[in-house]
Formats: sequence, structure tokens, C-alpha cells
Amino acid sequence: MIRDLSKMYPPARHPVPRQPGQQLKFTVTESCDRIKEEFHFLQAQYHSLKLECEKLASDKTEMQRHYVMYYEMSYGLNIEMHKITVLTDLVIN
Repeated sequence: MIRDLSKMYPPARHPVPRQPGQQLKFTVTESCDRIKEEFHFLQAQYHSLKLECEKLASDKTEMQRHYVMYYEMSYGLNIEMHKITVLTDLVIN
């Protein structure tokens, strides 16, 4: 299963266009807004990854269930083949 990693791991910072000669001065309000924005971005990313993790855990459980089912079927077929082999040997001898 191939996923688009650019959606799963987007860039950490949002690009900010800067004009030539512009000073990097931020007010407390602007800084708080940027931190709040970054927090919401990280929170959304965390939620997305958490959902993905839960889905993978569910898929893992389903795969394990299928494995056990196929193992039991294979074991049953092996026993039946052994019975047929024993019966065939008895009939031939």
C-alpha cells in the first residue's frame, strides 16, 4: 500500500512571503497567533496519524484472524490427507 507522504507529513512551517529589506518584527499577538496556528496544525496532524494508527491496528487484527483461519484449514486438510494415505496403505497391503 503506497501512500502520498506529502499529505502524511506536510512541511512543518508555513511559508511567509517577505519583501526585500523587511525586518522580522513580531508583536506578542502575532506570535501568539502563529503559535496557535502551529498548534492547530500539529493537532490536526496528530489526529490524522492517530486515525491511521487505529486503522492499521484494526487491519493487523483482521490479518491475524485470517491467518488463524487459514492455519486451521491447512491443519485440517493435512489430517485428512494423512487419513487417506493410511487408508490407501491399508487397502493396498
